[in-house]
Order: sequence, then C-alpha cells, then structure tokens
Amino acid sequence: MRRFRRTTLILFFCLAVLAGLGLSRKINLEPPVWTSSPIAFCLSAIALAAGLLLLKPKNLASLLLILFLGLSLGLWRGSIYMQKLGELKAITGQQVTVEATATSDAIYAAGSQLEFTAGHAHLLQGFLQGLSLQEGQSLQGKELAGSFKVSGFGEPMIYRGDRVQISGKLYPMRGSNQARIAYAQLKRTGLDSSWINNFTRRLSAGMQTALPEPNSSFGMGLLIGQRNTLPSELTNQLVMVGLVHIVAVSGYNLTILVRAMAKLKLGSKYQRLLASLALIGVFILMTGFAASIVRAAIVSILSLWAWYYGRKIRPILILAFTAAITALVNPFYIWGDLGWYLSFLAFFGVLIIAPLAAKRFFKKRPRLLGMIVLETLAAEVMTLPLIMATFGQLSLIGLLANAIVVPLIPFTMLFGVIAGTAGMLLPALAGWFTWPANMLLTFILDMVKIFAAIPESFQRVSINLMAMLSLYLVALVLVVILHHRVKKSSADRTELTQDFIAGR
Repeated sequence: MRRFRRTTLILFFCLAVLAGLGLSRKINLEPPVWTSSPIAFCLSAIALAAGLLLLKPKNLASLLLILFLGLSLGLWRGSIYMQKLGELKAITGQQVTVEATATSDAIYAAGSQLEFTAGHAHLLQGFLQGLSLQEGQSLQGKELAGSFKVSGFGEPMIYRGDRVQISGKLYPMRGSNQARIAYAQLKRTGLDSSWINNFTRRLSAGMQTALPEPNSSFGMGLLIGQRNTLPSELTNQLVMVGLVHIVAVSGYNLTILVRAMAKLKLGSKYQRLLASLALIGVFILMTGFAASIVRAAIVSILSLWAWYYGRKIRPILILAFTAAITALVNPFYIWGDLGWYLSFLAFFGVLIIAPLAAKRFFKKRPRLLGMIVLETLAAEVMTLPLIMATFGQLSLIGLLANAIVVPLIPFTMLFGVIAGTAGMLLPALAGWFTWPANMLLTFILDMVKIFAAIPESFQRVSINLMAMLSLYLVALVLVVILHHRVKKSSADRTELTQDFIAGR
C-alpha cells in the first residue's frame, strides 16, 4: 500500500481547507453558537493540527481522513463568516452609526472629504428597516466583520489607530473592503498612542525635510506603501510601466529584502537570522500589520527557519500553509481580495519558478542581483494574466522596467530609511546623509518617465476568465516539465560524480 510523507499530508490538508472555504459560499453550514468564539476556533485548529502531525499510518485512508478534516474545517470557518456577512447585508443601504479603528492615515479625497480605511467596527445604532425588533437589538453593539472604506467630514485629520465614530449610509463593496460609508459624519473618540505609528509619522516628516518632492513621497511609498501623497501624474506613469506595485504595501518587497539579507555575508548565520527577523518585525509594525506584509512575514519566517536549520521544505507547502492560515483568519481574502491572489502568484514566481529557471538555464546559480532580476521577472509573469483579466491592462515594457528598477529597490529602501532618520533627528545635517537615497530615487523616477514616454507601450488588453485560467494551466504544465528536467539533470550529475569517484 502506498505511503505518503507527512509533508504531503499537510499539503493536502491545507488545500482541502482552502477548498472548504471556497465552497462555504455555496454550502452554508449552520455552526453552533459556541464555535463562533475565536478561542474555540483556535483550540479546534490546534487539535486538528496536532492530530495531523501525530498520525502514524500515512496510507490512503490517512489521506482521505486529512481531506475530510481540512474540508470540514474550511466549511466550518467559512460558514461562520457567511453568518457575519449576512449581518452586514442586513444593514446595507441603511443609516448607521458605528465606532471603528482607523487602519490608515486619512487623505483628502473627492469633495474635500477625509478618506481612510477602518476595521473592528461596532454597530452603535441604526434604523435597521425590514428587521424585527429582536433582530435589530441583537445587532446593536456587535462587531461587524471585514474592512470598511470611510469618507466624510467633521475632523481636521484622522490617523491610523484612532478610534472614530462614523454616521452615514452603509453600502457594499467588492475586493479588500467589504463596505463603504461616504459623506459620513466623523467624530474622533480616541487618540492613537502607539509609538510605532508616531515613529512612522515622524519618519515621513523627516523624509519630507531631507528630500525634495516627489522623491520624498516616492521614498515613503517604497518603504511603507504610503502613496496617497504621490502626484497623480507619477501614479499614472507607474501604472503604465507596470511598476505601481513597488509603492503599494507589498509583501513582495519584504520577501526580496529578507532573502537578500540571508544571502549577504554579514557576520554569522545566527546574526543574519536575527537581522532578518528584526527587519520583518519593523516592517510589520510600520505598515500597521498590513495583510500583504503579514503574508510575506509568514512565508519569510518559514523559509528562514528551513534555511537556518539546513532543512528543505517544499516551497509549494510553504505557500499552501500560509494561504490556509491567512484565509482561515479572514475568509474574505479567498472570497474576493485581489491583493491576496496577487501576493501568492508573485510568491509562486519567486519561490518556485525562479529557482527552477536558475538551475535549468544557468551553470552556476546567479549572484544576488541576478537572482533578484530573475525573481522579479518570474513574479511579473505570474501576476500578468490576473491583472489583464481584472484591469484590462498590459504594459509591453513591464518586464524590462521591472528588471531594471526592482533590483535597486532594496538599496533605495535602505538609504531611504537613513535619509528619513537624518531628516528627523539631524535636519540641519540631513544633506550629508541623503545624497545616496536622492540619487537612486531620482534615477528610478527618470527611468519611469522615460519608459512611460515610449509610444504604444501601454495597451488596454482584457482577457476573459477562461483565457486567464488557460494561461495559468499552461504555466503550471511548464513548471512541472521544468521541475522534471531539473530533477533528471541533477540525478545525471550525481551519477557522473559517483562514477568518477568509483573510477568507472
């Protein structure tokens, strides 16, 4: 009877969890009341994981049990969130008052409104038309699931971490935000006292002191994804050349930085590990636990763990495990968060396609910059079909622009931190510390302008769902073929080495 590796069982368990979460949109279980408790959910997930690891007979029966457990867990968790989604739909289109925590600094948007995102929203009051008195009372004070996009008046500024009372009509949204409240009345009920948020704002002010515009705004966009202060013309140019992802809260940038840190010869292996973990922690705090950074942090920590202890973990297992964990925490990701899908497609290119291509097409593994270029191209190729299907955009020079610009991003971010810190602590002497950042930022912006000025380089090309799936199927087949050839080539080299040693 065929035996399965433990890692294979874990992989199938993660895939079954994702399948269960996806099916929960159509197959809605009625979870018991106690299962909606986060503590109960965590204990159940830990018990399932422990049972999975302690399972000894790894045969077909074990695989079927694993698939059943994963599918059940996904359906269960998804059903809980479908219930929460039903509560949100019950107040859609109605005048409500909620109290929520701002998850981003506000900007001035259309109609001079303050616009920001918010989460952890509690319903204070609402007219709740069409609901019975008992149903309406049951929703009062309840936390509403998901993220909200808010715009309105009443406060001069809202900062990330502030607690805000929001009154207005609630409307549904698609994507990373589940609802929107526009033209709302805003009232700040609590000030943010987080030291990391204060540090981020001071660093932004230091960047503006040390660097001219648009270099300072662009530098903050590279560091923490703050692109609300970028000129609209520059944002359009970044879109045209396929580089807008570098000024988003991108986990891909963190992945590149961590992998570069692990490869540099800086002290001992233990010191490089600590430096990488510190870098991950700073990124998470500065971006306010942005979803893409948290995803990249999990992927990076698992990769670092394997690298430090000399273990080999299949990248597909790392991706499946991270996808299952993040989707279980927030099923809204798998139900329609484009950023979630783009993150894992980019990770697939970086962790799977790039190493295979390096082994197959290069006699020696490319050095640091060479691998960054290869990883960038692989990530760009994997995300392109989804971007074309969703936005109908195709940059004919996107691959070239990414190959030239992205390898410079880690160095630009490092010098950007130095420039911002100098502007924050030593504004009078900041010019002595900012010239490397200013030089790199100016070069990147000049390249963006040159590429954006090329005629017909940006096309409006849209593909349908079947075309997108076909492209990804072709990519998957090519990856399997490439993996087979790399494996065969490695086996041939091993056999030749053994023959040489044996004198044959």
